[in-house]
Amino acid sequence: MTHRFPDPVKLPETVEITRRKRCEAITHSVKIGTAVRLFIISAELFGVLWYGSATLLLDALATCVDVISSILLIVFIRLAERPPDDDHPFGHGRYEPLAGLHLGLFLIVIGVSMAAKQSFNLYTEEHQELLGTYLWLIPAMAVVLLEFAYRYMRRVAEETKSAALFAEAAHFRVDIITSIVALFALGFASVYTNSGQVFDHFGAIIISIFMIGLGLIAAKENLQQLMDKKPDDKYFETVRTAACRTAGVEDVEKIKIQLFGPDAHVSVDIEVQPDLSVFDAHEITQHVRAEIQKDWPSVRDVIVHVEPYFPGDH
Repeated sequence: MTHRFPDPVKLPETVEITRRKRCEAITHSVKIGTAVRLFIISAELFGVLWYGSATLLLDALATCVDVISSILLIVFIRLAERPPDDDHPFGHGRYEPLAGLHLGLFLIVIGVSMAAKQSFNLYTEEHQELLGTYLWLIPAMAVVLLEFAYRYMRRVAEETKSAALFAEAAHFRVDIITSIVALFALGFASVYTNSGQVFDHFGAIIISIFMIGLGLIAAKENLQQLMDKKPDDKYFETVRTAACRTAGVEDVEKIKIQLFGPDAHVSVDIEVQPDLSVFDAHEITQHVRAEIQKDWPSVRDVIVHVEPYFPGDH
């Protein structure tokens, strides 16, 4: 009997549409978040220029770093959409964690330097009243706007199942915390006017510590992805479920997953009846690949290894 090489199993159009809509939704939400942050930065820089508030300066700096992070996220989402080529057979997804690592280190450097500067100023400056009784209204407004942006971005992240966007939404929650610190610092400064600059410097130091902590977390998470740390168990369960429901698959033995920024690459061992022909086993592998990508559209490629199935062999 003569066989011709089987055609690859085509994915339904919904997979490509899902990928495209996911990219568009993520980009749109990041743009909205960036616009909110830019408005907040403008208001805080006004407070810095007119009243010399160290707390608002640190909060504005932290937000500036987040804006850079958001812009880079948009850029790297676009870069990650590029298909694999001869020089990058696994795609270009590692751009994202590489940029995240550098941004984390940048946050740490800024946080350490500003914490040292504000600590020095706290003990050397002649403290006086901090002008601007209602300066606390700026961080209060920032809290409201950031909470709105966080809720919107979180909703989009849940709809698109984007880990990168979940992380970006978490940054907004951190921004809210630093703005609350600025709110309390400037609020106390407006009440205890004789020690206004003391509260201002204390607020700046606390924000600097938050920046250092956020930088350490970001650097660790992105470094772990660059070093191929094992992903969450939910991804393995997704792959196992999709493979096991494929006709002809008796069991799944080994699963390996690599996350490359927004992309994922999967290697899976399936067990089939030992008397199957190579031709039939190959067709099953094609269907396994398609089923996995249907359930998890972020998967760029699937390598399927076939083994004979014997009950109770493992």
